[in-house]
Amino acid sequence: MLTVHAVKGCHGDHHQHDHHHSQYDSVKLFVSETRMLIPEILGNLHHHGRNPMGSVFQDHHRSQYESVKLFVFGDSYVDTGNFRKSSPSWKEPYGISFPGKPSGRFSDGYVLTDYIASSLGIKSPVPFERRNVTRKSGLEYGMNFAYGGTGVFNTLVDQPNMTIQIDNFQELLDKNVYTNHDLNESFALVSAAGNDYTTYLIRNGSLQDMAAFTKELVKQLAKDLKRIKGLGVENVLITALEPLGCLPAATANNSHQKCIEFFNSAAQFHNLLLKQAVKKLNTDNDNNSASRFIILNIYKSFMSALNQKHFKGKLQAKNPLEPCCVGLDGYSCGSVDVKGVKKYSVCKNPELSFFWDNVHPTQSAWHAVSSSLNSSLHGIYKSF
Repeated sequence: MLTVHAVKGCHGDHHQHDHHHSQYDSVKLFVSETRMLIPEILGNLHHHGRNPMGSVFQDHHRSQYESVKLFVFGDSYVDTGNFRKSSPSWKEPYGISFPGKPSGRFSDGYVLTDYIASSLGIKSPVPFERRNVTRKSGLEYGMNFAYGGTGVFNTLVDQPNMTIQIDNFQELLDKNVYTNHDLNESFALVSAAGNDYTTYLIRNGSLQDMAAFTKELVKQLAKDLKRIKGLGVENVLITALEPLGCLPAATANNSHQKCIEFFNSAAQFHNLLLKQAVKKLNTDNDNNSASRFIILNIYKSFMSALNQKHFKGKLQAKNPLEPCCVGLDGYSCGSVDVKGVKKYSVCKNPELSFFWDNVHPTQSAWHAVSSSLNSSLHGIYKSF
């Protein structure tokens, strides 16, 4: 079993690197790999009837959360249907684990939003792009404003950034699509920043200035979180940044044998600043102890799952850093050539892999990550 080594330090030294050239090579490869993936982001999935996943978390019952709503903001880790259907995520082999055909999600099945919604006993909230073709009853679980490929700031994808996503939410509130009463037992799920770093690097941002960029990024993200809370959402859940150095896009240069320390250090520095920012938000919010800002530490959850020999009770794939779906000859997962010939290969058992493609986890991985967040969420759910 390959061991995924944790990085040293909390924030790394962004100004001095003994292996600058090798790190720069890794950066160039990471940029070239993720450049292909940025436009290929999520689509839509329709839920019918009872949520087939059941609850990921224990001690929560459907009747407890009849009026709970979930509002989602961010990127492809949480988008469930807002990105255009020209995306490869609407093409085979995406969706092979659920629902058995392409559904738009950038995975073989469910993503983080689905599991968080399931833990609340509700269906995944309807994508913003489908609001006008959805019955009013379909809006009762909240709404998903996330667009794959987007970030806190503008990225290379021409889709709404975090500010505009929140604008879309505010517009619906102004139209009374959701009332103050609707928000009494509401949650926001926010996943952002990964694409901001990719865009920074693609636009030739220097490694030396990345720490300064992180400070500006987290500063704006904190403003966004405060704004969401100010619009009436009771609890704001924000994901930590995943271990960027463990993504297949980053480890391709070493045949997926080990995580890239520089990228993981950068992610840890981001998470350190995020933790400080959220602590301040909660301090300023002390006058309303019933509501709060909560960090979902998916960095820790990713690393923990990647280091496990067994995955959902089964022996994990031999190399946990290797993606299940791999593009061939410069193509990416889900691509075909001009003749319609598939230009990718898919592993035999996606449920045993952590990564689906070069950036996104499998459904099994999201299940494991969500389950590990139990302790972070349990206290919030009990308060209802």
